[in-house]
Amino acid sequence: MNAKVILGIKIVFGLAILFFGCNKLFYFMDPPAPSTKIASSFLRALVSSKTMMLVAIVEICAGIALLANRFAPLMMVILMSVSVNAFLYHIKLDSKHWYIGVGFLALNILMLYIYKDKYKELLKA
Repeated sequence: MNAKVILGIKIVFGLAILFFGCNKLFYFMDPPAPSTKIASSFLRALVSSKTMMLVAIVEICAGIALLANRFAPLMMVILMSVSVNAFLYHIKLDSKHWYIGVGFLALNILMLYIYKDKYKELLKA
């Protein structure tokens, strides 16, 4: 892949993660309303248990790491748990907004692929 394309993907994904992470903490933009009662209840439980605050902190750290080009491969591995959970939430509970989970997971997988050389030692048998 072209180095400029990779840099563009890193910047766009980093800014998006940083923006949505900050939005979870400071609520400057209304998120889309959950399309089912179960999704709404689940989301309320995540917010009331402060789990969404932890997700926000992970997203902010990952966004900063991508933009600063520091510890980004590590943050992409950590962010994968958030991506998979967002994907499962949107597919199973809030299928009206399925594209959010799919897009987030796809970008995270793309970032893991971009950093694949950094994981060779980790994945050595």
